[in-house]
Amino acid sequence: LKFIDRLVIVACGTSYYAGLVGEYLIEELAGIPVEVQFASEFKYRKEPFSRSTALLAISQSGETADTIAALKKVEDYGVLRLGVVNAVGSTIARLTDAGVYCHAGPEKAVASTKAFIAQVSVLAQIALSLSSPSNKLFKPLLQELNDLPAKAQQILDQSGTIQQVALKYKDYRDFLFIGRGYSFPTALEGALKLKEVSYIHAEGYAAGEMKHGPLAMIDENFPTFAIATGEPLFEKTVSNIQEIRARKGPVVALATEGKTSIEEFCDDIIYVPGVIEELQPILHGIVTQLFAYYIAVARGFDVDRPRNLA
Repeated sequence: LKFIDRLVIVACGTSYYAGLVGEYLIEELAGIPVEVQFASEFKYRKEPFSRSTALLAISQSGETADTIAALKKVEDYGVLRLGVVNAVGSTIARLTDAGVYCHAGPEKAVASTKAFIAQVSVLAQIALSLSSPSNKLFKPLLQELNDLPAKAQQILDQSGTIQQVALKYKDYRDFLFIGRGYSFPTALEGALKLKEVSYIHAEGYAAGEMKHGPLAMIDENFPTFAIATGEPLFEKTVSNIQEIRARKGPVVALATEGKTSIEEFCDDIIYVPGVIEELQPILHGIVTQLFAYYIAVARGFDVDRPRNLA
């Protein structure tokens, strides 16, 4: 790993969104250029791939066909093949040269939940291992990882509040999820969860892209779930929320405890404990998963066995 100058992450679905968080983490902490590709696209691309590039495959089951095909594509490239896998002894675990097991236990539902949390946690630790103890983020991140279980419990303790908000929005046909920075991949994952289990059409977008198309869709029947936690992009996200409200769009906001200034711009707010920006996706992921879960249950669907998915 000391000799790589580029990392390509390949994955599908939820694992792809975890990979996007990993991209931000590894680039910020280790200074290594990272790109994240859908495994289903990567296997057909004809791109330059040097021996100083490593390939990292992320998969909950370790049996994802497209991700296996992506690994086999580079079999003769002489590159390092790494894996982040939950299922011990799976195909991807055997195909890769090295890697990390998530050890999250069996993912009993079709829609990946705890695997996403575990994958992001593992990617944070990979970023730290590629970094240096002299990095100003090194110790704060280690401390925050240690504190995260208690903060996750705080979110679970207020699941009733999340349920109340979810019930208010269960009958809408469309939903927009927005975020900036580390919150952008979480917006994508939140939208995926909602469409997977509740069958509500949902889109995830970078909040800064609102003026470049998505605002045209916003009206009183198209709510937005805005992830607006913490600095340095809080004010910019609030500005995007104001644009949505000006077009009569209902807004649910995910905000950090104490950031009450956001209340005047939102219809509903879910507060979460403060956490270092780089690890926010772990807590945000829990909230968006619960939000999708309660909507799906209220609509009478089997959240563990979404239709058309295997």
